[in-house]
Amino acid sequence: MVTVPASTLANYRRFSLYNSPYAAHDHGCAIDLYPEDDRGRSPVAGEVVDTQTVRVPDRPYAVTEDHLILIDTGAYVARVLHVDPAVSPGDRVAVGDSLGEMVRSGFFGQWVDNHVHLGFRDPDANPYRAAGSLPVEVDVDVHPLGWDGTGVVRDVGETSVVLDEPKHPDPGTWAGLAAGPGVVLDGGCPHYDGGGVLPGADGPVSLVGARVGAADGRDVTWDDVTLSANGEPIRGVSLFIARDAAFGAKLVCPGHDFAVGERITVSVGRK
Repeated sequence: MVTVPASTLANYRRFSLYNSPYAAHDHGCAIDLYPEDDRGRSPVAGEVVDTQTVRVPDRPYAVTEDHLILIDTGAYVARVLHVDPAVSPGDRVAVGDSLGEMVRSGFFGQWVDNHVHLGFRDPDANPYRAAGSLPVEVDVDVHPLGWDGTGVVRDVGETSVVLDEPKHPDPGTWAGLAAGPGVVLDGGCPHYDGGGVLPGADGPVSLVGARVGAADGRDVTWDDVTLSANGEPIRGVSLFIARDAAFGAKLVCPGHDFAVGERITVSVGRK
């Protein structure tokens, strides 16, 4: 397991280990890091050993190519994705240095914000394969935020809306939606196959006061649940850990007709 220190995470406003449909994130084996700006800030220090252009799914809202940047940290090889590299093999980078502009990748769902993807490989492992990274842990405390499922629509996108609740009680510290006492939910519930909890737990996990799955360590298996907003089915809730004041629950709801200022109540049902 590779630990991302608090000093590194301080360069970003949000992170998630499980909010992805791709196998690279299984069991928390990668972390997505959301910078304050559009620069792809390096999450590691070391020497760039290679950059590659990679194929991505064809999405009308995304670029046609993504990029892989490999950085030798001395202990591991870091895999960084979703940045158009302004660095070359042989360059040395420090944590927080700009690697280039972030790209809106075809790997993203339309509701996903731009971010830097980070995974780690042992030096003797193949760094080019999508799967095979080591589990990632974070060296920060995460604080659970209780949420009753209500809020007012603050921002609207084509496939998502952001509510004004829950509010971050102490911006600058790391917090996420509570899964239960002392634990925070991570991932996409239930629109991705599984999710996670930090720092880890065993047994049922909940959202808006209702059971949505079961944790086995950090991994969560979702129950066969559905989510609704004001009685209308939605795809899910996007879960993350954040330190910025603009927290708010993010509802994934392609085809929605919700409007800014509308009051929303999210509920959990069973199929």
